[in-house]
Amino acid sequence: MTAAESRAPLDPARLQFPDWSVEILPETASTNAVLNERARAGAPAGLVVTTEHQTAGRGRLDRGWEMPPRAALATSVLLRPDGVPAERWPWLPLMTGVAVAGALRELGYAAGLKWPNDVLIGGLKVCGILVERVETPTGPGAVVGIGLNTSLTAAELPTPAATSLAIFSGEPVDRTAVLAAVLQHLTTSYDAWVTEPARLAASYRALSVTVGQQVRAEMPDGTVLAGLATAIDEHGRLLIAHDGTETAVGAGDVVHARLR
Repeated sequence: MTAAESRAPLDPARLQFPDWSVEILPETASTNAVLNERARAGAPAGLVVTTEHQTAGRGRLDRGWEMPPRAALATSVLLRPDGVPAERWPWLPLMTGVAVAGALRELGYAAGLKWPNDVLIGGLKVCGILVERVETPTGPGAVVGIGLNTSLTAAELPTPAATSLAIFSGEPVDRTAVLAAVLQHLTTSYDAWVTEPARLAASYRALSVTVGQQVRAEMPDGTVLAGLATAIDEHGRLLIAHDGTETAVGAGDVVHARLR
């Protein structure tokens, strides 16, 4: 595959799955926004909306996310986890991180997870995840947004802390193969979240590059908590040991003081 072919359109014939129905849009502002509308209109679980060119995506903490045409994967998945207690929903972003990191590892990339759900390669961010709860006439749903840098060049990266699969590997990237692997792993991780949450938690901890690190957590209220990341608890929160105590952090921006 040449560099030009790595920015070829997605191949719908290779994105046929029993659990997912994949719709490819030529261009859209935000796949999450599109899927939120579809969900409120009654779309079924398993609908996947992806695009060749996302022009106004949004990440965690309302950060913008843009991509050149066909240089990344901007994909949103609709889940309807009927019967799963609300207190387990905070694990959905972490579950998605497990799926993406697992898919990338299967494809040969040394991916890990920075709490809560940033996928890193070599200490640099290659994928961000945003999960939004949506209320619909048939009950609540979860719109799972995945933004994965596939063939961005160094000049196209949004920040120096980011990377792409092509930069890391030095090889062209088959976006269709990457999306197919992510969806296959998402099936497995989602099933574990529904039926075997302890197994999912173990998978997350095995992929974590945050636990064991000195970290600084910038909290939503502006306070900063610095200490040693010791564990991920049953609610998906990061436990940080500091000043002779331990605090569970459920939201905020975590910065590693050093990477493994």
